[in-house]
Amino acid sequence: MKTFMNQDFLLTNETARTLYHSYAEQMPVFDYHNHLSAREIYDDIRFSNITRAWLYGDHYKWRAMRTAGFPEELVTGPCGELSPSESEEQDYRRFCAWAETIEGAIGNPLYHWTHLELQRYFDITLPLSPGTCKEIWDSCNSRLSSPDFSVRNLLKKQNVKSLCTTNDPCEDLHYHRLLKKEGFSVEVLPTFRPDKAYLIGKEDYPRYLDALAKAWGHPIGCLSDLKEALTSRLDFFIREAGCLLSDHSLEGCIYAPAADEQAQAIFEKRMSGSCLSLEERRCFQGNVLTFLGKQYAARGIAMQLHIGALRNNAGRMLQCLGPDTGFDSIDDFTYAGELSALLNSMDCTGELPKTILYCLNQRDYEMLAAMCGNFQSAPCRGKVQFGTAWWFCDNKRGMEAQLEVLSSLSLLPVSIGMLTDSRSFLSFPRHEYYRRILCNKIGQWVEDGEYPCHIDYLGKTIQNICYNNALQYLKGTNT
Repeated sequence: MKTFMNQDFLLTNETARTLYHSYAEQMPVFDYHNHLSAREIYDDIRFSNITRAWLYGDHYKWRAMRTAGFPEELVTGPCGELSPSESEEQDYRRFCAWAETIEGAIGNPLYHWTHLELQRYFDITLPLSPGTCKEIWDSCNSRLSSPDFSVRNLLKKQNVKSLCTTNDPCEDLHYHRLLKKEGFSVEVLPTFRPDKAYLIGKEDYPRYLDALAKAWGHPIGCLSDLKEALTSRLDFFIREAGCLLSDHSLEGCIYAPAADEQAQAIFEKRMSGSCLSLEERRCFQGNVLTFLGKQYAARGIAMQLHIGALRNNAGRMLQCLGPDTGFDSIDDFTYAGELSALLNSMDCTGELPKTILYCLNQRDYEMLAAMCGNFQSAPCRGKVQFGTAWWFCDNKRGMEAQLEVLSSLSLLPVSIGMLTDSRSFLSFPRHEYYRRILCNKIGQWVEDGEYPCHIDYLGKTIQNICYNNALQYLKGTNT
């Protein structure tokens, strides 16, 4: 029997162990997609206890705790204000509920992530359970009370060099700019996320345009105003805070071709208060996405397309708790033709930006990986990327499958590797989790005689996937 999550965790063969310990283990982290707060990084906050570091805002954990039968007050927390002593007591109760939940998370990545975080940040190798809950609570809280466990130091502990948050075009990026001016050793960059600007069917769309107009400084009365506002904000993100990527969530409605005149008519119809058909929404989104993609290409920034989330399924809980609280899941619509047409609408004029494609449904892995090959072009290696396993696929099985499909239908050595997609400052051992799985997969191919034991080449390939490729892809920088 192997020791629980020891130094060779997930490394099942000698080649894998060599690749991980000699090449992957010490590589820096470029986390190019997450949902961290730049303000919390600038303020260098400290968590008063492990519950606040772990359970505040983590919808992955919340879903598991609900499944385990715990009431909402122990999941997202109680309604109303508590005194400091009541709050500490409630946080401990929530931690105990999490300890009971995680003991039952057999085969779930949450189990591995939880214990990697305990090991890497707190030097705790004891498995978390109701029986060890109090000991681990006390040990973690003792560490968190130290200035060495502020969020900036948590980032440094995991050798994070750069991270990219997710930001609406209306944001002023105040804290990104302060961090840049200060010269904090971890680069904190924004990502341009303009979904609300083209999701014209949303009930609050007119209110959003008012907010965007305020950020831009001019009223938005037509399609050309909208595009000018988005371009202005994009340039602000790049100029003031070093933005390298955009991000888009595509959910059920992706693309239909539409000239500016047609998109303008749709805009006018929506702003007059009329309802739009699905096809009209698809046409408007297609027009704006094509425009944005060309702006990204002109500025050399990458476009991320996250495809396939089915959001806010429980209307009752959406009303109670709001979005992003653990009630999203995997959609199963088909979209290959629309995605191809969207990419081609930019590529046909030579204006397709560097593009990263992610899917939430593993059924679509082969389709997406094959789609990437349609639009590759020099001089960029892997210009269109089949992105790493995302969200519900972000587990051992999903990562292994993504690596196998990527290797089968493309070239693994051009991959830009892993990201956390997380709201937690303790989530960065997920990079280690991915790196171990990557090394084990390649190591197994070598051990099985499917690839020669060219350790120097494979080691460099591993290092590139871990860090160097993302640096080159996003910044044009070689190490």
